[in-house]
Amino acid sequence: MGDFTFPKYERLLNRSDFVNSNRSGKRYHTRHFLIIVKQNGLNITRLGVTVSKKAGNAVKRNRTKRLIREFFRLNKAYLPQGYDIVVVAKKDASYLDLRRTKKELAEIFIDRNICV
Repeated sequence: MGDFTFPKYERLLNRSDFVNSNRSGKRYHTRHFLIIVKQNGLNITRLGVTVSKKAGNAVKRNRTKRLIREFFRLNKAYLPQGYDIVVVAKKDASYLDLRRTKKELAEIFIDRNICV
């Protein structure tokens, strides 16, 4: 059961981590997301989520963040270790449900295997 957790050490929490990823990370675009990937030199993959006010009110933004974190939590076994991943939700991302969020993110992370 411990494999499906999302502990604090797997999260990007500091502004400096987000800025480092934005400056020197590799960018991938989908219709609803911008994904920035950068090696972190650690043995764990960390996730950071950004949803701007353009995506809607607080309820919509928080729901979008929950869906992205849920995808990461359920699929982190398929992601390579040692990367910082920042997912930036675009304007219309708040209209996605879990199935469509999973499909769009899996296309980048699992099907194309972007980190390796």
